Amino acid sequence: MIRVLIADDQEMVRAGFRMILQTQEDMEVVADVADGVDAVARARELRPDVCLLDIRMPGMDGLAVTKTLAGPDVADPLKVVVVTTFDLDEYVHQALTNGASGFLLKDAGPALLMEAVRAAARGDALVSPQITVRLLKHFAAPASAPNPLTERETEVVRAAARGLTNTEIGTELFLSLSTVKTHLAAVQAKIGARNRVEIAAWAWRTGLMAD
Repeated sequence: MIRVLIADDQEMVRAGFRMILQTQEDMEVVADVADGVDAVARARELRPDVCLLDIRMPGMDGLAVTKTLAGPDVADPLKVVVVTTFDLDEYVHQALTNGASGFLLKDAGPALLMEAVRAAARGDALVSPQITVRLLKHFAAPASAPNPLTERETEVVRAAARGLTNTEIGTELFLSLSTVKTHLAAVQAKIGARNRVEIAAWAWRTGLMAD
């Protein structure tokens, strides 16, 4: 069972998310709160598997909450998915830098919301497809860096950096889902990435996508 905390200052949004998630047999909403301070307190108390956070909340915004619960300096970080109305690159970049495992727009739809929760729970990451590639291009650097990956790993990384899911990567490269996951895990270990978003950012930053 994936235990979820919802934090959003709009009661209708919280109710909508709760209704969507509670229809899933593998999900349970353990709390919903209206501000960032309560989000931190309840998250530390309940230790949910995934925290769904809005950005603009009273008391403490979602970016600060994300850094408090999931930041690089947190000893035992929680999984955070930021869900917002605002499609701003600086928000996305800051959320991911602060440790978020996903970034969704509120109009992404129920299917993507559930996919993002499941991805975060298993240690993966998901960003709304419409902003993934646009965001990651901001990491691009003109100079190429040495590529420590095998040819097949490079193909998998390039596909991930284009925003493809593991299933789509497998279909495109004629690989099983487990093989795709194995390659991504090997890449994470080689380059020191925490998740697929960091892998994709590395691909753009090192010039791998320019080849």
